[in-house]
Amino acid sequence: MTPQHIELVKSTVPVLRENGVALTTYFYQRMLNNHPELNNVFNLDHQSTGRQPRALAAAVLAYAEHIENPSVLAKAIEHITTKHVSLDIRPEQYAIVGENLLHSISEVLDVPMDAELIAAWKAAYFQLADILIGVEKQKYENLAAQNGGWAGWREFKISAIENTETAKRFTVTTQDGQDVAQAEAGQYVSVKVKVPAQDLEQAQQFTLIPSNSAQSYSFEVRAEENGTEFSVANILLSHYNVGDVVKLSAPLNR
Repeated sequence: MTPQHIELVKSTVPVLRENGVALTTYFYQRMLNNHPELNNVFNLDHQSTGRQPRALAAAVLAYAEHIENPSVLAKAIEHITTKHVSLDIRPEQYAIVGENLLHSISEVLDVPMDAELIAAWKAAYFQLADILIGVEKQKYENLAAQNGGWAGWREFKISAIENTETAKRFTVTTQDGQDVAQAEAGQYVSVKVKVPAQDLEQAQQFTLIPSNSAQSYSFEVRAEENGTEFSVANILLSHYNVGDVVKLSAPLNR
């Protein structure tokens, strides 16, 4: 990035502080309308509650504030990339996000697409995207290299559902009969399910219950009182039974 680009990005900090959530809400609506296939990637439950636009607004603001020294955001980058890997985010999706983010900035701030401000944010976005893609590539490779590990989604069959004091414990077993990476305390997986009556999938993270099983994982699912129709926890509790198939990401540390 040029010094001019950096100054232009920094100049938008006050606007982001004031209107960041409005911008990111507009961005998600724009992108998901233009690319409905991404409804299978982004958590629509968090979209409807505003949680995801708020999180993105905070991340964009933090990046703009530290644009001269992105290394300050190392902890945030670690968190974001781990979450992305758990959802199987891939490099080609960054181009879609970038295009819609830049157009959203242009449309919300009423700035022409050929303005220097948009060029500055384009340079800033793809600088960050390159960092995230590189970190995620290494994480995917590390997961696939583990004994019983994998990258992306893997099919599991629900082998048991047991009542606990406050929830239900789901145990899932590999469809391919191969071993899985052993779960450690505090690790989680993303579980992807089909949304009833819709041609749509959604994913949510669940903390694993450590076990010595070579081919199974267990996790607890609690009902979400304010969950929408896209709540994975509620879908699992209401629509999934022993023998049904779900998709899991490989275990990751929080």
